[in-house]
Amino acid sequence: MHQTDPSKTRTLGADLRALRKARGVTLSDLAERLGRSVGWLSQVERDLSEASVTDLRHIAAALDVSVSLLFGHSAAPADEAGHVVRRHARRQIGSAPAGLVEELLSPDLTDDFEVVHSTFAPHSRRGEIIERPTQEVGYIVSGQLDLVIAGRHFTVGQGDSFRIKNEPFEWINPYDQPAVVIWVIAPPVY
Repeated sequence: MHQTDPSKTRTLGADLRALRKARGVTLSDLAERLGRSVGWLSQVERDLSEASVTDLRHIAAALDVSVSLLFGHSAAPADEAGHVVRRHARRQIGSAPAGLVEELLSPDLTDDFEVVHSTFAPHSRRGEIIERPTQEVGYIVSGQLDLVIAGRHFTVGQGDSFRIKNEPFEWINPYDQPAVVIWVIAPPVY
């Protein structure tokens, strides 16, 4: 068994376990989807074994998350790991071509919630209704954003906040400036 350097992958296994549990998937169900043993997956979740790049791609697909979330682990100094996320060490979880760039502000996904920094590009739109079993609160740091929450239209701007409580929603930024939003999402979805 190959022991990984805990300073490099300190939270990857815990994040995988948290994502799996948040989606209601058992260890044996995920192992079966991946064509791997329960023992191997358990070791990966406990950071005792290292998953290959291909394994991480398959795990991301099975858990319906972006691969960049799993690859984006940055080594934090031992005294900061699990507590502090430096600006340069944030994990990117969105993509610019979709009009949305998201970065994880939480140190990992092991809490009952996650905090996300989202930048919505000017003249961008989700293009589909988002439905997920979460409670979410957003705070507009800068710019404006149009939201449709459960069929109701809202325009929110700098200093405003909003809540989405297990409701279908979509976002649109028809404005000339990017909108920057801090989201708190429970349970974690990324």
